Amino acid sequence: MGTYVYGITAATHPALPSFAKELCGVGDPPRTVRVLTAGTLAAIVSDAPERLRPKRKDLLAHQHVLEEAGGAGCVLPMRFGSVAPDDDAVVSVLTERAEHYEERLRALDGNVEYNVKASHEEEAVLHRVLAENPEIRAFTEANRQAGGGSYDDRVRLGEMVVSAVKAREAEDAVEVRQALEPSAVAVSVGAESTGWLANVSFLVARDSAEVFLTATEQLRKARPYLELRVHGPLPPYSFVEPGPGEPAGSTAGGLGAGAEQSRTWD
Repeated sequence: MGTYVYGITAATHPALPSFAKELCGVGDPPRTVRVLTAGTLAAIVSDAPERLRPKRKDLLAHQHVLEEAGGAGCVLPMRFGSVAPDDDAVVSVLTERAEHYEERLRALDGNVEYNVKASHEEEAVLHRVLAENPEIRAFTEANRQAGGGSYDDRVRLGEMVVSAVKAREAEDAVEVRQALEPSAVAVSVGAESTGWLANVSFLVARDSAEVFLTATEQLRKARPYLELRVHGPLPPYSFVEPGPGEPAGSTAGGLGAGAEQSRTWD
């Protein structure tokens, strides 16, 4: 069946004694969460369900366990679907890579992650693009006076607007990061995705969270054409580095942002 791994934390994590009594994880029925220890480290685990898939219910269960753990102390989150052959394999990995995990726990202790995604309010950004580009305004007016302009003129105007919007997206992505970075300990830029001009994760000191959230509200007011979505506080998904000698996608020691796929500890 295997052992499902949610995350790694210190054996002294204050909430560990209550996990087995209070938390349920992935699976149908949900598997009971338990703890494996190896020296100064502990792994938050459960039995692994058969044929696990990234369904919404299980993704949320994985996230819930990590958020509960992260709310009481530092935790290194594993990707969704991280499965070891058995408990002994988990303990073996903890023992072999103890130095790395201990260093990461020390570095991330007292910090949480906030993910910020930014997009444009379509009408607002179009108005801004027109206001900032005399050439587009002039071409728009010329087309209007010509009854809409020729097909080629309309295509050219459309290309000009698209190009200007893309340039504005790139500039605004930089502004989002620059506006919020001073309130953060570290920054991790996420993968580009359709629908977002910025997808950035910020490592924030737990006791400075209000400062960071205030900065996001100030950014909203200063840039009303931006739509900001802030998710957090989260365990530091984007700031957990792979172990020594491990590529970023490895699951034997690779810890990091939740993945939409099932993986196995070898």
